[in-house]
Amino acid sequence: MIKILDLIGRVLISGIFLLSGFNKIGNYDGTVGWMEGFGLPGFLLIPAIILEIVAPILIIIGYQTKVAAAALSLFCIATAIIFHNDLGDQMQLIAFMKNIALAGGFLFLVVNGSRGFCLDKK
Repeated sequence: MIKILDLIGRVLISGIFLLSGFNKIGNYDGTVGWMEGFGLPGFLLIPAIILEIVAPILIIIGYQTKVAAAALSLFCIATAIIFHNDLGDQMQLIAFMKNIALAGGFLFLVVNGSRGFCLDKK
């Protein structure tokens, strides 16, 4: 039971990033414009897309889980600070806290790794 719950947990926490990475590809120009509106150079979108697609896949299959989870944890914290820092706006506060909570979930994976149905144990 622990193995299946571990896999389900990895899929659930990773799914949002996988979807977000593909959405960024589909709306590349719009996302570049949005990032540039926050003062970030548009070329940073490419590594963000790669991270949001590759790291969740690694976490889901359980390969290099701790490294991928650490990268996504840092990404979540950076995203919260850069894009959701208007804490007077309730929606931005919620988005900030969701990113911080996801970072915490990824830190659990950094500490514990994958428990079942993973390539890390092979």
